[in-house]
Amino acid sequence: MTTRTFWLAQMEKIARPVLEAAASNRLRKEMARYSKNPNTALTALGRTLAGLAPWLELEAVFDAKERQLQKEFRQLALANIAHAVDPTNPEKLDFSDANGTGEQPLVAAAFLAHALIRAPKQLIKQLSEVTRQQLLHEFRCSRDLLQHDDDSWVLFAAMVEAALHQLGDPNCDLLRINHAFSLLDQWYIGDGIYGDGTSFANDYYNSFVIQPMLVDLVKRYPVIATNPQPQDLSFPTKVMARGTRFAQLQELLINTDGTYPVYGRLMCYRFGCFQHLAQAALQGFLPETLSGGQVRSALTAVMKKVLSAPDTFDKHGFLTVGVYGSQPTMGEPEINVGSCYLCLGVMLPLGLSEITSFWAEPATDWTAKKIWSSQPVQRDQAYQE
Repeated sequence: MTTRTFWLAQMEKIARPVLEAAASNRLRKEMARYSKNPNTALTALGRTLAGLAPWLELEAVFDAKERQLQKEFRQLALANIAHAVDPTNPEKLDFSDANGTGEQPLVAAAFLAHALIRAPKQLIKQLSEVTRQQLLHEFRCSRDLLQHDDDSWVLFAAMVEAALHQLGDPNCDLLRINHAFSLLDQWYIGDGIYGDGTSFANDYYNSFVIQPMLVDLVKRYPVIATNPQPQDLSFPTKVMARGTRFAQLQELLINTDGTYPVYGRLMCYRFGCFQHLAQAALQGFLPETLSGGQVRSALTAVMKKVLSAPDTFDKHGFLTVGVYGSQPTMGEPEINVGSCYLCLGVMLPLGLSEITSFWAEPATDWTAKKIWSSQPVQRDQAYQE
């Protein structure tokens, strides 16, 4: 089994139960087994598609089995979205607070929006006109949920606005994107790390949410033409430089055996904590000191370690809440089974063709393995702007 084949097998094992349940219009019922919150289904779907999107978008798939799997999952994804937004569907998913779910539908909608941004050809252009209009309506409903402006939730609002723009909404408000840029720049702490608002918590949220969404937004909206106020045109360059440094920090966290420090909130997202490193590999902004083969080896070691735990999946095939197997006490009150599918963010490099350096380079020891086997390694240095 090649490394890519291993990644594909793990991706399929994690994602298939969600995609098949959503395509057969039973995801709400499946998720109701784990949580009374009706938003759990959209949470699972949005995060699953966000992790798969670059692979769904990939055109250069040469292996016949992989190409067939991709074709199937593309069809499932489009069926998922159509069911999710159909107002005549009694199992339609919740994008608003109609069922008393508070602000959480905005978060779930933002991850689905991120999936669309990552796969415009396969998840936007392939939509029927009816589904596109229904999706526009649902995203517009989610806009009314933002009630605070002092933390990274501004990125959720910005991501929804980006999706509205990509879907062709003439009334989208790109100022929400620029507003998020302005605030995130103010919240930059240094050495490649942002605060979640003006406060700082030592956790993986920069990789779970902040930097992946921020990078994808600045790549698509380096200049907000509709902004009537002065814009910092250097911000996209700063974001990418900071992102490169943060990717370097992420690689340093992977231990020789594929374990990694477990600290801070939301750790039940498992190896989704390395989404940013995976995105840096996908989009080509890894630091010069890290090769594709090195990062691939490190992320593979993490996957193998985490997925070796018993009870990672329940008897229905869905993820359990935990870091290493089923550890429900490690989840925050707002965490549910649907939340755990952010782990698929580590799969972003599947959006690279098998002939790219990430997949074609020989396996290489990552930094921790080099250090603890007495190999020469350059000392780490903080990043200064």
